[in-house]
Amino acid sequence: MTEPTITVYGAYWCPDCRRSKQFLGEHQIPYNWVNIEEDKEAEAYVIEVNQGKRIIPTIIFEDGSTLVEPSNADLAAKLGLKTTASRSHYDLIIIGGGPSGLTAALYTAREGIDTLVIERAALGGQAAATEKLDNMPGFPEGVAGIDFAGRLRQQAERFGVELLQAQEVSDFHSHDNYHCISTADGSEYSGKTLLFATGSRYKKLNVPGESDYIGAGVHFCATCDGPFYKGKHVAVVGGGNSAAEESLLLTKFADKVTILVRGNAFNASQVIQESVLGDPKIEVRFNTDVQEFVGANSTLKKLRLHNNQSGEESELAVDGAFIFIGLTPNTDFLANSHVLTNKWGFIETGHTLVHDGTKLPGFMGREPAFLETSVPGIFAAGDVRSGSTKQVASAAGEGASVALLVREYLKTV
Repeated sequence: MTEPTITVYGAYWCPDCRRSKQFLGEHQIPYNWVNIEEDKEAEAYVIEVNQGKRIIPTIIFEDGSTLVEPSNADLAAKLGLKTTASRSHYDLIIIGGGPSGLTAALYTAREGIDTLVIERAALGGQAAATEKLDNMPGFPEGVAGIDFAGRLRQQAERFGVELLQAQEVSDFHSHDNYHCISTADGSEYSGKTLLFATGSRYKKLNVPGESDYIGAGVHFCATCDGPFYKGKHVAVVGGGNSAAEESLLLTKFADKVTILVRGNAFNASQVIQESVLGDPKIEVRFNTDVQEFVGANSTLKKLRLHNNQSGEESELAVDGAFIFIGLTPNTDFLANSHVLTNKWGFIETGHTLVHDGTKLPGFMGREPAFLETSVPGIFAAGDVRSGSTKQVASAAGEGASVALLVREYLKTV
């Protein structure tokens, strides 16, 4: 694990502190967290650095420089993240830098197709936040998610892919043979083709107290926030592979992990279930719903629970809670577009769009290609696509496949 060289001084109640920590977490940048309300020496240091003012967050970097109440743009600039492209038009613009997006990019770049990748967070997507990928072909001992993501990035860069980080796509529109996207900083880029590989994000429980304690006891990434719970008790909510795998990771830090499963059994692979049930640090409670997150002094203290079989109400004292209950696709920016999604928001592609006899405009009588959306020249791959398997290996496979489809489409425009 990388030793942190950045220290964030702040307080749990401070929204700007949470935002800065979220930004660092999204970009997989390790940091030390110091709560100045629990450390008087740290508080005095912050006041000294800020010439008598108690301003948070105050962030100290390895070179001794300081950022005070920085914006995300300030952090991106300080960390050397490239946020502006070298030109405004490309053969292919890929939105999303996970396994699908980066694999597609290295394939298209090798074909001489000018390719731009725009990623709002860390390159590598959710794979980068996974402690270990144990089922990737070619890695018999497994590979750390962050290492896998780094290799993908290096491979894409070697073939000349242009990569932007810390940029969020806010809108897009199409005209003639061009597809135009706008980013949150006001920049606009156009491409002959687009690939949406924006992935998905963890769902929330949406119960009282959850939003109040995000970053202050409620988390969605064990790799990012697990180290803050050394010697403590944490809960994990969920019963699938992610919940089980992340619980095993958390045992490296926490003294006790309690898994709260809504159903009466895990919905995880047998190998992972056996590992969880055989770990002495892990307790599993089935048929359990979280009713409320309860805290004091701006930090999470306990969970109110409900047994959905017996009806029993109870409380569980915890230092932190990690939520792994499924995924929501990152397709909010498509809300007013002609790119069709299913009822859950995942992008529809290929024959699914026309199996009922629907005729889509612009396709000149042909069907959309396997990974093509309802708009000609716009493609989707990976977790954001309806029907995808939500596995890293298949996401990379879709990235390779869509690159070949893009190559053939570009011959027509």
